[in-house]
Amino acid sequence: MHPTARLAGVALAALSPLSLFAAEPLALQCGQLFDARSGKLLDARTVVVRDGKVAEVLAGRADVPGVQAIDLSGHTCSPGWTDLHVHLGDQSSPKSYEEDFRLDDVDFAFRAVGYARKTLMAGFTSVRDLGGEVSPHLRDAINQGLVDGPRIWAAGKSIATTGGHADPSNGYNSTLSHLIGPPGPTEGVINSVDDARQAVRQRYKDGSDVIKITATAGVLSYAKSGDAPQFTVDEVKAIVDTARDYGYRVAAHAHGAEGMKRAVLGGVTSIEHGTYMTDEVMALMKQKGTWYVPTIHAGRFVAEKAKLDDYFPEVVRPKAARIGALIQDTAARAYKAGVKIAFGTDMGVGPHGDNAREFLYMVEAGIPAATALQAATIRAAEVLGVDDQGVVEAGKRADIVAMPGNPLADITVVTRVDFVMKDGKVYKRPDGVRLDGMQADAEAQAGAAP
Repeated sequence: MHPTARLAGVALAALSPLSLFAAEPLALQCGQLFDARSGKLLDARTVVVRDGKVAEVLAGRADVPGVQAIDLSGHTCSPGWTDLHVHLGDQSSPKSYEEDFRLDDVDFAFRAVGYARKTLMAGFTSVRDLGGEVSPHLRDAINQGLVDGPRIWAAGKSIATTGGHADPSNGYNSTLSHLIGPPGPTEGVINSVDDARQAVRQRYKDGSDVIKITATAGVLSYAKSGDAPQFTVDEVKAIVDTARDYGYRVAAHAHGAEGMKRAVLGGVTSIEHGTYMTDEVMALMKQKGTWYVPTIHAGRFVAEKAKLDDYFPEVVRPKAARIGALIQDTAARAYKAGVKIAFGTDMGVGPHGDNAREFLYMVEAGIPAATALQAATIRAAEVLGVDDQGVVEAGKRADIVAMPGNPLADITVVTRVDFVMKDGKVYKRPDGVRLDGMQADAEAQAGAAP
């Protein structure tokens, strides 16, 4: 990452809208509350928020002395959602492949600020960014209050093998390849157990929160194969063991069955995409407790764009058409087989802010709406290894979203989130809902609520 990338977040601080209301005590009067532990809707509840955390959850619509109330009757409140697979530093377009040569890191960082805000406003208060050198710096800017966005677990540079899905030199001509030389563990490219350990340690040095490996070839990389295995079991195990030394979990991009099998045997926490997942792999994942993050949205997006003549390079287009169309069916089979499923979209492939459509696609695949919502709340927290979010309970983070209607009866309401709170701060609220006397100057500075 070029050092000027850090400047993007700082420069945009002046442009970033403030939260509508700072983290003052609030009482959210919810028409219904989604209980992520049971997967059921509770009737009216009042969620009292103090100092960025849930202080208590009261039955009915309660007035709390000295605490401003937000009327969310007619709304279903839910724990803030987590998308376990995003790439906030980029967004797919017909120009994506040329932009890596034309733009600087600071350009991508500026774009990422807008993508982060869209993601938060869609109801996603946390994300796991699985690959992109911008994301650790964006995470820091958000944590410092310089820009608005979700809480980020950042992988930084993904780890690949030579010619693998995350080899940054794929597609370079011979002149450029000779000029920059072959990438190694510092750049996230490995070819041995020793390289694997070094690559993880470099991610630690770079400030990553999680490790991402590309266990198989990929759809959008500039290479012919979309599913070939690209690590040995020993290499995966070396990554997982070294990651564990630093408290990291490992996510594995994987489309082909053999690469998935090696990743699961090596001890990864989650399989991402999983297109050609076999019954054998599913049984192994259940045995090892490995999570599956389907990313159906990305599959559908690339399959649709593959129909266009000028969207993808010709080496990519057949893979996008063939692989992308299969992921939803794989998710359906995995759910029926009892594989543990958590929520992720691979946004950056599709447009940021559209994350909630994954819920619709999960339900289309036969996954119950309640299970899909759990996948983005309590199950996502389990994948991350945290216990302070994913539920609305006393002592947990006050990450709460609300939508008009009942998502268990009509899953499409998840695309109409009109209340977003993160760490007790309100970033979005329904039209007409005002809090007299509370942070009026903040709302004036922020402008009209989105």
